[in-house]
Amino acid sequence: MQSDIDRLSIPQEQIPRRVAELAAMITADHSPPALAGTAEVTIVPVLTGAMILGADLIRHIPLAMQIGLMTVSSYPGRSVSTQGAQVVGQQLGQVEGRHVVLVDDVLDSGQTVRMVQAVLREREVASLRTCVLLRKDRPETRDIPVDYVGFDIPDVFVVGYGLDFNNYYRNLPDIVTLRAAVTGASA
Repeated sequence: MQSDIDRLSIPQEQIPRRVAELAAMITADHSPPALAGTAEVTIVPVLTGAMILGADLIRHIPLAMQIGLMTVSSYPGRSVSTQGAQVVGQQLGQVEGRHVVLVDDVLDSGQTVRMVQAVLREREVASLRTCVLLRKDRPETRDIPVDYVGFDIPDVFVVGYGLDFNNYYRNLPDIVTLRAAVTGASA
């Protein structure tokens, strides 16, 4: 796997610090008096890309919480550009009337975030905030409401820390780009 890496985008040492900062912001925004009433929250990671971020994030949030799951496919197989977001599974539980934090891995086309936000709003959540690990520098990302952003990155295809190519590389501790020969992309 190491020979497939082209460049290091975000070293593994930076990720835990930023995740802890995101968790602190989420905690502050969902603790009284910031929210009237209960300080309970439902965290909804978008699988499979946000599973590592979601797991690391919830360990830093000292609030009563539930976890809901949504599985969305937008980069099937060996694709390095989105093919359109599609919900392929959900296990949300009772989110109606609850404060929900949607957690996704990367904001690039915005299709996944918009679609999942709409699904959650249809469930009549009390409030909805969105957290993404990465936001790509693309025109379409500027108009999408996101409350918490881990890192802003250039518009490049990256893997690691949950992000994949053909369902590989999720286990890399760093966020990296792959060599063009691996992805089949033009250099």
